[in-house]
Amino acid sequence: MKKIVTAVIAAFLFTAPVWAAPQTLTLKVPGMTCPTCPITVKKALQRVDGVSNISVNLAQKEVVVTFDDAKTNEIALVKATTDAGYPSQPVKATK
Repeated sequence: MKKIVTAVIAAFLFTAPVWAAPQTLTLKVPGMTCPTCPITVKKALQRVDGVSNISVNLAQKEVVVTFDDAKTNEIALVKATTDAGYPSQPVKATK
């Protein structure tokens, strides 16, 4: 019995990182045109569960978001910016 429990725990520990991994997504936000726009976009993304880091570049009109893919996804991030009045489009996704 002890061996089975140990095997199950070991299997869980080695496969858990596969289930949830931090993802980075770059969003193009063409509607960011003034110095206050990034603040609004950042606040909208901070409200999404699973977001851990946000970097806004007003000059490039881009936002780089790091998030837990077990808690959120690309669709939710785009929806958050769009609902805040700043429609966005994914540029690239990397691990």
